[in-house]
Formats: sequence, structure tokens, C-alpha cells
Amino acid sequence: MTRRTVRIAMNGVTGRMGYRQHLLRSVLAIREQGGVDLGGGETLWPEPVLIGRRDHALREIAERHGLTEWSTDLDAVLDDDTIDIYFDAQVTSARVEAIKKAIDAGKHIYTEKPTATDLEGALELARLARTAGIKHGVVQDKIFLPGLLKLKRLIDGGFFGDILSVRGEFGYWVFEGDWQDAQRPSWNYRAEDGGGIVVDMFPHWEYVLHELFGRVLSVQAHVTTHIPQRWDEQGKPYAATADDAAYGIFELEGGAVAQINSSWAVRVNRDELVEFQVDGTHGSAVAGLRNCRVQHRSATPKPVWNPDLPVTESFRDQWQEVPDNAEFDNGFKAQWELFLRHVVLDEPYQWDLLAGARGVQLAELGLRSSAEGRRFDIPELTL
Repeated sequence: MTRRTVRIAMNGVTGRMGYRQHLLRSVLAIREQGGVDLGGGETLWPEPVLIGRRDHALREIAERHGLTEWSTDLDAVLDDDTIDIYFDAQVTSARVEAIKKAIDAGKHIYTEKPTATDLEGALELARLARTAGIKHGVVQDKIFLPGLLKLKRLIDGGFFGDILSVRGEFGYWVFEGDWQDAQRPSWNYRAEDGGGIVVDMFPHWEYVLHELFGRVLSVQAHVTTHIPQRWDEQGKPYAATADDAAYGIFELEGGAVAQINSSWAVRVNRDELVEFQVDGTHGSAVAGLRNCRVQHRSATPKPVWNPDLPVTESFRDQWQEVPDNAEFDNGFKAQWELFLRHVVLDEPYQWDLLAGARGVQLAELGLRSSAEGRRFDIPELTL
């Protein structure tokens, strides 16, 4: 077996997402399985070089996992000709400058989203990458979740007939930080630091809707900050200047309508932290992170509205569970493997920086819709 090494500069691995999902559960997990099988007796071996601002934190992570290379000097790492890929999981406000440097250095780009704080910056990255002739990809992990993979299987199999509507519920209660520690970093709730649920989640909803149901044609949103004061990691109160809830209506190509509520100020009364209900002429489905339930029209009961009598049946029990029928890998890891194969084998890969710009565009127009009380059509992006 021949081993082919690809060296990856990973920036932002001291953060929760960069460490847990991208380093630990993706790149290191790929190494633990022996690399990516390229066929013909060849495997691809990812070699991470950790980048961040805190030397001691990088050293601790490296020593914990038997890694030997880390640096707080991004420029020096990018000047290293042996580095093949630059990956970015920093805070959004620092992303554009770092990716520009990596493009200038001729590195392939893989990045978290949103790719920039505004559409102009996101499109600039896409144009620069195209001009440089490098390969580039954006993390779009939700479509690799088992629940949504099952939903995609139903769509491809014609289960729904004509799809009429999509209803999404996402969110959970993020503690304010005073009497219980918040489970999200404080910058998420400061607009000046790039925070806000719209810029965080609307890029997700764009690619989920685009990939499963069709291009998003318009957006109408109401955005708000339900909790105006929170407490930071040092226990100090601060003003929450970013939105913590967004209620969006999206018109989709083909005529379906999607309604998605996103909130960090909601207590969960559903089976999973995110769920999508899809209703069609022939059947309906409810998909979450892992599970998916269906109700075909042939098995749809006939409820009768009667507020004078108690409900005698369990509506949830009238749905059927969709079987796994496959072994589902971690969604972040699955996309990492696809991108690595794209880089070394030139296999097709559609989730590029232009796709990432569509997510930024939807967030930008969603915020504008709420501010102006208007519905906005969404122009199709081209470079």
C-alpha cells in the first residue's frame, strides 16, 4: 500500500468547532482509519499543521494527539511550499484576510462558513480562488447528516409527489451566563464581533434548501434579540447586540415554501435540536439530525377537529421510521474525505466558495428584510 501525504494548515483548532469536528472527528479520525483509500493500492494521509494565536493551547492539543507541528505564525506556515491545503475555522471577522493570504500563497482552500461578513467579501474570495486556479470548498455539513441523507433518499425516490412546504425548527436555550455558564461563546451575541444567529444559521439553511428542494428565490424574515444582556466567559455582563432569533419564510424554485425558525432562546420540545417537516401530495416526512419518520398518503389518518373532546390517539405513533439501510459516517469527516479526493484526484466537488457566497447573500438579505419590513428576491450569483 502506497501512502500519499497531504499537508493541511488548520487555523482555528483551539476553538470548539475547529477542534472537535474538524481536527478530532475528521482529520484525526481519517488517520485512525488508515487514511483515505484512493484505490489501486494507494491511500491519502492527512498531516495537520496546527495554527492559532495561543502557543500553549496549540502545544497542549498537539501533545495530546501525538502531533509535532504547530505555529502562531500564519505567514510562515503559508510560505512553506510543502503545505497543500489551508483550512479556516476562525471567527468570521478574521477569515477573509487569512484566506486571501492562503490564495496568494497558492494553497487549496477549505473553510468553515460564513466565508465572509458580507456578500462583497464572499464573492471576492470566490473570484480570487478562480483566478488563482486553486481548488476550494466550504463546509456544508448538515446535508451529510443521517436524517437529511434519509430525507434526500425519499426525495430522489419520488416519495413526496409534489413537494408543497418545508417547516424547520432549530434551536435550544443558550444560558445567559450568569447563574449557569453559557454553552456558546460570548462573541456569538455581539454584532461587532461577527455574531448573530442569522449570519450563523441562514448560510446553513441556504445550502440545505438549495441541495434538497431547489434554489431559494426570495426571503422574508423577522429578526430579533430576545435576551438583551448576557454574561461573558469572565462572568462580566455585556450587551447582546446581535440577534438571537430569526423567523424566515423562503420561496423555493418549483413553488414550495419553506418556513424556518432559528432561536437560541427556545426550550426544546421536539425529538432533536433541528427538525424539518416536508409535506407533499403523496406523503410527508420529519427529518432530524439522525432520524427520519414518514407518513404516506395511503396511511394518513383523517383527524376531525373537536375541541370538546380529549385526543384519544397519539399522532406521533402514526408515523413510520425510515431505516438506516447504510452506515452513516460523521458528516464533517465525510465532507473532508470528499474534498481531499477532489484535491488529489480532481473528483467533482460542488460546494465551493461561490456556494458559500450564496449563504452569505441569504443572511445579508434576511437581515435587510427584517430591518426594512420587506420581502426580497434573491438574484442568482455568478462570477
